[in-house]
Amino acid sequence: MRTGSFAGFDVEIRPPGIAWIQFTSPERMNGLTTSIKRDLVETLTQAQMDDRVRVVVFTGSGRAFCAGDDLKSYREAEIPGQRLMDDIPPGHDTALGTYNGLRTVSQRLNTALRSLDKMTVAALNGVAIQTGLSLALSCDFRLAASSARLGSATLRFGLLPDEGGQYLLVRLLGLARALDFVLRKRIVSAEEALELGLVTEVVDPEELESATLALASELATGPQVAMRLAKRSLYNAAELGWEHALDEIASKTAIADHHPDVREGVQAFFQGREPHFNAWLEEESD
Repeated sequence: MRTGSFAGFDVEIRPPGIAWIQFTSPERMNGLTTSIKRDLVETLTQAQMDDRVRVVVFTGSGRAFCAGDDLKSYREAEIPGQRLMDDIPPGHDTALGTYNGLRTVSQRLNTALRSLDKMTVAALNGVAIQTGLSLALSCDFRLAASSARLGSATLRFGLLPDEGGQYLLVRLLGLARALDFVLRKRIVSAEEALELGLVTEVVDPEELESATLALASELATGPQVAMRLAKRSLYNAAELGWEHALDEIASKTAIADHHPDVREGVQAFFQGREPHFNAWLEEESD
C-alpha cells in the first residue's frame, strides 16, 4: 500500500496494521473532489490487498472531518499534489454526466469502503456533512469529538443525498427518523448523533486520536479471519432472510473453525492466558 502525502489526503501505516488516512485541505473544510475520490478508491483497493493493513481509519484536519464536495473544484483547479489516478472527465455537466459521475466515482467510493473486509473507523474531528457524512456512515465504527456536528444538509442546496446517504440513514435511524433528518435538513451535535445511533462514541476533542488508536488497535489484534468473516456476515444479515442468513454463516464458519487462530484461542482459554492471534500475518510480514 502506498503511503505518503497525496492531493487532499495523507496515508500512513501505524502499528499494529492501522492505515491512517487523514484529509489535508482544512482551508476547504476537507471537501472532496472527483480526483480525490478516485484516489481514495485506489487507496482502499490497496488496503484490501495489503496484509500489513488490518484496520483503516479516516479522519480530518482543522475544523472539519469533511464538509461535503468541494464545490469550488467545479470552477477552479483541483487541489494540487501527488495523484494516484489519471484525470477523467468529472461528469455532472448533463443529466447523463451526473448519473455517470455518481455511479462511476462518488458512489463507488462508499461502495469500496463498505465492501472492505477489514475493519473501518471514522474519527470525526469536526463537521461531517453530505459526502463527509455518507463516508463516515459507510465505516463500521464512528468516534466523534464532542465538537463535531453531523448532517445531510443536501436539501439546503436543493440537492439529494446521492452517494448512498439515504440508504445508510434509513438503516441506522429507521424510516421515520431518516425522513425527519433529511427533509428538515438537520445538522446535529455529536451528543445528539450518539443518541440517534449515528456515532459509536463521543470523546473530548483532545482525546479523539488516542481513543481512535485504542479502538483500531483492539480491532487489529483480534482474530482477523474470523472478524472479517463476521463483519461480512453481519452486513449480509441485514439484507438476507433467515434461511439464507443461516446458510451464509454456516459456510463462513466452515472456514473460520479450521483456522490456526481457533487453535490458539482454545489453547489460550485452557492455559488461562490472553490469546495471541494472527501469527500467520506476522509470519508473512517477516
